[in-house]
Amino acid sequence: MTQCGVMNDLRKQLLKLMQGKSYRPMNKSELARNLGIDSSERRELRIQLTKLEKEGRVVIGAKSRYKLRETALVQLVGILRYQPNGNAWFYPTQSDEGNLATGMDIKKHDRVFVDNRDMGVALDGDLVRVKITRIGVPRWKQYADKGKKQYDKRGRPIKSKAQPKEDAKEEAAGKVTKVLERKNTTIIGIYREEGRFCYVEPEMKGLPGGIDLLDAGLAKPGQLVAVEIVEWAHRNATPVGKVIKVIGYPDAPGVDIISVIHKHNLRVEFESEVQKEADAVSEVISDEEYARREDWRDKLVLTVDPGDAKDHDDAVLVEELEDGWRLAVHIADVSHYVTPHSALDKEAQLRGNSTYLVDRVLPMLPVKLSNNVCSLRLGVDRLTKCAVMEFDRRGERRKVYFCDAVINSKAKLAYEEAQVLIKGDGGGEVGDAIRTAWGLADVLRKRRFAHGALDLDFPEVKVVLDEETKKPIEIKELVYDESHQMIEEFMLAANEAVAVELKMKRKNAVHRIHEDPDADRLNEFAEIARIHGFNAGDLTNKKHIQELLKQAKGSAVEQSIKLGLLKSLKRAAYSIEMLGHYGLAKMDYCHFTSPIRRYADLIVHRALQSLLVNPPVNPVRLPKSTKLEEIAQHISDTERNSAEAENATKRMKMMEYLFMLAQQDDPPVFEALITDVRRMGIFVEITNMQVKGLVKKEEFPQGRWNFEQGVMAFRDYQSQNELRLGQKVKVKIARVNMEKQLVDFTIVVS
Repeated sequence: MTQCGVMNDLRKQLLKLMQGKSYRPMNKSELARNLGIDSSERRELRIQLTKLEKEGRVVIGAKSRYKLRETALVQLVGILRYQPNGNAWFYPTQSDEGNLATGMDIKKHDRVFVDNRDMGVALDGDLVRVKITRIGVPRWKQYADKGKKQYDKRGRPIKSKAQPKEDAKEEAAGKVTKVLERKNTTIIGIYREEGRFCYVEPEMKGLPGGIDLLDAGLAKPGQLVAVEIVEWAHRNATPVGKVIKVIGYPDAPGVDIISVIHKHNLRVEFESEVQKEADAVSEVISDEEYARREDWRDKLVLTVDPGDAKDHDDAVLVEELEDGWRLAVHIADVSHYVTPHSALDKEAQLRGNSTYLVDRVLPMLPVKLSNNVCSLRLGVDRLTKCAVMEFDRRGERRKVYFCDAVINSKAKLAYEEAQVLIKGDGGGEVGDAIRTAWGLADVLRKRRFAHGALDLDFPEVKVVLDEETKKPIEIKELVYDESHQMIEEFMLAANEAVAVELKMKRKNAVHRIHEDPDADRLNEFAEIARIHGFNAGDLTNKKHIQELLKQAKGSAVEQSIKLGLLKSLKRAAYSIEMLGHYGLAKMDYCHFTSPIRRYADLIVHRALQSLLVNPPVNPVRLPKSTKLEEIAQHISDTERNSAEAENATKRMKMMEYLFMLAQQDDPPVFEALITDVRRMGIFVEITNMQVKGLVKKEEFPQGRWNFEQGVMAFRDYQSQNELRLGQKVKVKIARVNMEKQLVDFTIVVS
């Protein structure tokens, strides 16, 4: 073991000893004897004790005896996220080694519950320090039945006692002790006036009921406004702010989306300096640049994207060899145009990624770059970074090299067009190229799942809006077919090949990681799967997860099983450490294929420059590891924020669409799947729309319905009818709560 490893091990031993229930304060000699440290290691012991004291983890008490500083033992740093009910979840971003001394296994808890009363003056998205106050099973979860009325087999009421719930899961709870960094000082709310007094009523629960105003600007009563908080002393004090933007009346067209943009602090316009740099970018490729790059312009390189895509990051070419295939993945060379420390680079890093809202795109780069100069458009010369890979007939990669290239895309296909060519035999040269490409992709896909990858793909839905009114007119199911799978396999192959090359050449970069899941969460999900009727096995064994997914494939509850599994897994993120990707079953993985819309990919392109067969004259040097780690954490946060905003606008328009349907004289009847059964009623999902809602018990058909938790069902003992988990039912919309974004259904009796 290295000297550093010995000292770290000693540090852990010290913390573990001090956290023991029988520990009493000890001096250095007593600690040394207790840990079996000989005289040659006493110096390391003194060093570690001094460090721990300086860090505030331990204190020296009477007679020079050491003990843990209790307030430092349970502190974590991370991001606070408000929830619709007014409470919050805290997501740790950097763990504190002092947690080892508490006897609490914080690593089992990738989020911490924070009650509304314990949030201090933290706002949604703030970087905060949280003190862990409890780890255990919440009282309300400790009992399967709380003594409410139950019924015997004949429907007669019987008394019952509260029974302990054996599999109740532990949760961590905490309290915000300090706001370390304000991520967003803007609050969205309704402007109100009462006599001479004006204030803003926040939309988000968890905040005080009103915000006093220093400046109301041009706001009118009832309008939705954005308020900047300028003062908030403590939790029980009234925040003070000023109106910085009048968004409009809540029912005005477009106001709902603008509200989400402000809530998530998304950047819409590009500052003048950034736009000026973008406008100065030339579309003309110099002779010198043509000369140093590999020329692929006469080859059948093509793009396959959604039909409405305007930014084309990637283009591909597959050539069949005697004993395998050659795959070339061309990616827009954004690093040629966006240089480190430029205004464009700083803005791209700040945004972290493009955000795809239901009615618009907020791009990471100005439109001239994202939709034009960098986009691999049909029939136009474009600069790329290319991964050229050879695979044998089993799909094993045997050769790879990377280069700067220039292409001229010969075909621009929508996924639907590519799918027709894959399944057919026409299309000429392009059709033959697509079918050859699918031949390789099919082999790669089967190989990936054979090596432990999880099949978590499922159809998505798109809310189609009227171009003029922005009102929802349709909810369209997007099928994930072979054309999508083909492009996904090629992008995964390129990402993995680049990650392996960076590791082999010991190049710092930002990697895409997906850590192994917590066993407790997997076991909890396994119980749900068993209730659905599946043989879950031991889900800590990935083969058993794959078997479960195979069992669920094609069933009515396939999507529910996949979503349940996703929730039990950890969230993918960015890191400078190469920790592997659990879901993809890859040891080495990074993001290389979308630099137009992800800053992580731009970093990887820069890291790869010196490893190309034709590197630029002056390859970019990446920042030091500490700076890269900061960037990795930042873009992980922006990715989460964008995903939340995208989901919020999508759900908002879904609810608006359902509300419109509910107003019709003859509202439609939907086929729905029962996805959960609770005492209050059943939760259902309209699967082809991916809309979930509640059927309250009072909305059930007439009868005496008894809740049977053990089998996740309601049974009417008079008619012997039942409503069971996984059962299909017909429902109508009962009501839509636009404010809370919730929908209730009622069961239709045929």
